[in-house]
Amino acid sequence: MSSTSIKKIIPCKKKDLIQMVLDIEKYPEFVPWCLEGKIHEKKESEDLIEIKGDLKVGKRFLNETYTSLVLYYKDKDKILVTNIDGPLKHLQNEWKFKEINNQTQLQFDIDFELKNNLLNMIMKNSFNLGLNKIADAFENRAIKLFNNS
Repeated sequence: MSSTSIKKIIPCKKKDLIQMVLDIEKYPEFVPWCLEGKIHEKKESEDLIEIKGDLKVGKRFLNETYTSLVLYYKDKDKILVTNIDGPLKHLQNEWKFKEINNQTQLQFDIDFELKNNLLNMIMKNSFNLGLNKIADAFENRAIKLFNNS
């Protein structure tokens, strides 16, 4: 299994960053290796947003689609993502948001394992580099969309 944690201060409001993270259909516009994002179902209650969706990741001819369940707990400012179907044997990622002086402290924890053992070994070698690229993409997108300074 591969797991890591990233913590960043992003110069935008917490609510804006949360909405950006939940808008998975926009991921192909800025997330490296994300080819398509599709929401199949979205339910909202007073304290929870529940999304079932697909992400197609990879390169043009070598790609995989995985389906996940995204739960946003409004009162905890936390998003939990788990896999439902696809190439992942296991996926758990957690986004935590904390607003500090009109900026947002973002903590992102991920733990996953692919079903394919060979791909798992390849992924372990480039996992942190790839994850940092993705984290930077989210940060850059938030700054572009929401930072007016």
